[in-house]
Amino acid sequence: MDPVMLDAVDQRLLHALQIDARAPFSTIAAVLDISDRTVARRFGRLRATGALRISAVPHHHVAAEARWLVRLRVRPHGAAAVARALAARPDTAWVTELSAGAEIVCLFCVPDAGMPPLATLSRHPDIVDVTAQRLLRQLMADRWRGRTSALTEQQLAGIPARGPAAPAPIRLTDLDHRLFRALAADGRTACADLARRVDWSESAVRRRLTELRDAGVLRFDIEVEPASFGYSTQCVLWLSVGPALLTTVAASLAADPETAYLGAITGSHNLFAVTICRDTEALYTYLTDRIAALPGIERVETAQITSYAKRFAPAGVGRAS
Repeated sequence: MDPVMLDAVDQRLLHALQIDARAPFSTIAAVLDISDRTVARRFGRLRATGALRISAVPHHHVAAEARWLVRLRVRPHGAAAVARALAARPDTAWVTELSAGAEIVCLFCVPDAGMPPLATLSRHPDIVDVTAQRLLRQLMADRWRGRTSALTEQQLAGIPARGPAAPAPIRLTDLDHRLFRALAADGRTACADLARRVDWSESAVRRRLTELRDAGVLRFDIEVEPASFGYSTQCVLWLSVGPALLTTVAASLAADPETAYLGAITGSHNLFAVTICRDTEALYTYLTDRIAALPGIERVETAQITSYAKRFAPAGVGRAS
């Protein structure tokens, strides 16, 4: 399916949602100087075409999750079926095919003392090899900046960000877990609908949702296909960096507009990144001019992302992509 191309109004709307996924349409309309109806219509079109997905998940520290990057070499003829099976699992957060189906990389979210099902995966007839690296720390506070460059400073001031950078201590209740499940598929579900789904009063749901957001416990993923912004090439990088320069290299990569995700991992590589570029020429330039020039990088392994079977879906809340 061809990507939905975004005009300037669409991009400003998406930038506003990236700052506050539940911002009222009236607030966004005032910032963009357009009507509420236009905002609602644009939002509805993007969501209906699948170009926009908003989900809410608990911060992984609060959820007491361990996150593992699992890399699988697969037989090309069985890659699509393996990817679909992984996407259907409630303990995978995202699943992507690499190198035209020869590899799959996925993120497992398991209880903090748990492990991904490596033995089960290794017995699959179409899986040739399985490796896993623990994701020690996410090293970017924000997502790809290509989604967050449409608003002016004056417009940004009209949509204040919600929640602290790190979650505050808070005790999760049964209501919270029901809210997380209800918000997994649609992070903008109205409080009245949430109240019906979790069997609480609307005022209690509204109050608790505000508390969770202000404490930084609940975060939102705003997903739009980069091709809609004119960026056609996505690539994963495994980097080996000298320990003394790991923090410096990570800070440099996190500041790059090409970087969409960056994490510190265990294993023979200690950094994992996802990069987004206009095309393969831009990716080549980024690797040879930018990555190669960073001191401390000892080795880089790359693989182009060919498709996603599951994209940033909340793990452990019963939603499959």
